[in-house]
Amino acid sequence: MNVLLSPQPPSFFPHQHDPNRRSPTRSSCLLGYHAPARAVEPDKIGKQVSQMLNTFFLTVSSPFHNAVPANRKRKADDDGDEMSVSPLNSPAIQSRQLATRPSKKIRSNELAGRPLALPRLLETLNATQLRALLQTICERQPDIGEEVVKSAPRPSVECALQVLKEYQDKLRDAFPYGESSSDYTYYRVKQPLLALIDALADFTPQYLPPNETSANVSLQYLDGATKIIHSLPEWESQSYRHHKENTYDEISKAWALVINEASKKGAGFVLHSGGWDQILAKHNQQSGGRLQTAMLSMAANVGWVGGGQSGGAPNPSASQSSILDQLMAGNYGSPVRVGPW
Repeated sequence: MNVLLSPQPPSFFPHQHDPNRRSPTRSSCLLGYHAPARAVEPDKIGKQVSQMLNTFFLTVSSPFHNAVPANRKRKADDDGDEMSVSPLNSPAIQSRQLATRPSKKIRSNELAGRPLALPRLLETLNATQLRALLQTICERQPDIGEEVVKSAPRPSVECALQVLKEYQDKLRDAFPYGESSSDYTYYRVKQPLLALIDALADFTPQYLPPNETSANVSLQYLDGATKIIHSLPEWESQSYRHHKENTYDEISKAWALVINEASKKGAGFVLHSGGWDQILAKHNQQSGGRLQTAMLSMAANVGWVGGGQSGGAPNPSASQSSILDQLMAGNYGSPVRVGPW
């Protein structure tokens, strides 16, 4: 270092073409220094070169070379200069971090069996299986059965008659083809026959008062149920005929109960407006007079329907038969005059 800083004669800056020409020092060219045009003594040139070299090395080695004065605000140009000068911020040197993509979730290739979920399992059950399952659960858990009874909608007359018709179809399909003995036929159809009779006994109380408050709904069910009873087989043996006889007796009592309750509302207007008196008379005729209980109740509750007229005044002893006689004879329903007009 002392060798470099010591004054040297200007003889080591010879020009390539003119040895007598003095050229400026290389250091002064780097630092933007231009030698004066006038002649300078060699000692002064060596001192100036030494001073410039000392200033250069001190400036480069100083940590505050690029520091911004405290009394001057930083500008965007200063930041840009520092970014361009600093080797750490050079794009050629700085290691760029590539954006890492989230790794995909790798599905497990392990396949294991598992049972169906409840919604999918219920989709595989038909109506019969679903009813059997629900009935089993209700029998095991009485609380659930009570909740089902409270939450289920009331069955309509059409739904109840449709169920009875399904039992009726099973009974019809159970009959053997061709001629066969009465005993063989009875035992062949006994099971579906009893199933239909049990269904009638279970459904009928649903549509009777006080559980059913609408007389019209009750009469609609009794009309459909009586038609199904008419289709029950007639057996030659008296021991087999008791099924149909008992069923007629029960449905006749049901008719009587509904008629008695309907007559208390509006003087039996529902019975007359719907023609139920005539419908019951036809059922009694088709059953062979086995609905006597219902016919007596109808006659007792529609007694205000008078007979013929004489001089515009009601005549109870008119030539027409009484309603009871017409009901018993099976010809009730002929036109009669009602009221004094």
